[in-house]
Amino acid sequence: MPLQYNEYYNEQTGLTIGLRKLLFAKRSDYQLVEVYETDTWGNLMTIDGMVMLSERDEFVYHEMISHVAMFTHPNPKRVLIIGGGDGGTAREVLKHSSVEHVDMVEIDQTVVEASKLHFPSVGDFDNPNLNVLYEDGIAFVKNVKDPYDVIIIDGSDPVGPAEGLFEKDFYQFCLDALTEDGVLTAQTESPWVESYYPSMKKVFTALDELFEISKMYLSYIPLYPAGMWSMACATKGEDPLSSDVTKRIRSNPDLLKTLNYYNKEVHFGAFALPNFVKRIVE
Repeated sequence: MPLQYNEYYNEQTGLTIGLRKLLFAKRSDYQLVEVYETDTWGNLMTIDGMVMLSERDEFVYHEMISHVAMFTHPNPKRVLIIGGGDGGTAREVLKHSSVEHVDMVEIDQTVVEASKLHFPSVGDFDNPNLNVLYEDGIAFVKNVKDPYDVIIIDGSDPVGPAEGLFEKDFYQFCLDALTEDGVLTAQTESPWVESYYPSMKKVFTALDELFEISKMYLSYIPLYPAGMWSMACATKGEDPLSSDVTKRIRSNPDLLKTLNYYNKEVHFGAFALPNFVKRIVE
């Protein structure tokens, strides 16, 4: 039998990936982090048996969770990333010339270690504008003194150390930690997996109550459960679908040339939701 990695999201239904060998395995104080060499997707990182990223498709997630927020904000200078230990979200954020400082708060140093070893093209860890902190992001955001223009919640599924990232209290802390024109984005699970619905409903109900504008948008990530993935964009007033956002995207052609998924059409099209997705959070 060939070596295979299986992630099940509903009983015996899930994802199968062909493996060549195990490259990294370490159980931290928080979770089991593993990296495999696959037959199709390059290196693959999993945490507690759930796919986090592969070399081949990581750009979809990282571009969409980053640039929607960064172009929605009129002039993002200070950015906070909660989670994001593989470094991909920070890499995308740092492509914006306005950015002066990024704090990446990752609870588990093992994730960063694995990424530096086996995903060297993903992170931009040597960038002088990136400050990596190994601590609990939920506790960190409670005590922010110097607010951020953009906060990106790049956490894993709502289990273990990431469970609190789906609670209303956490989003209240994020709201308080944002500047007056602040923008927040977060990953909010797959609309095809019904077991995620309570967490998705909880997040969007909280964002609707706390933020002036709150919207779901979609991206398509082959190695995440069922391929369709949802994200949240919430702001204190700036509409991610405004003409000002269009102007900002158009004024950055050099940045857009570096991207593989995100562009102006994708930005606006991502907010068009199928009816069954709308019903999840209505």
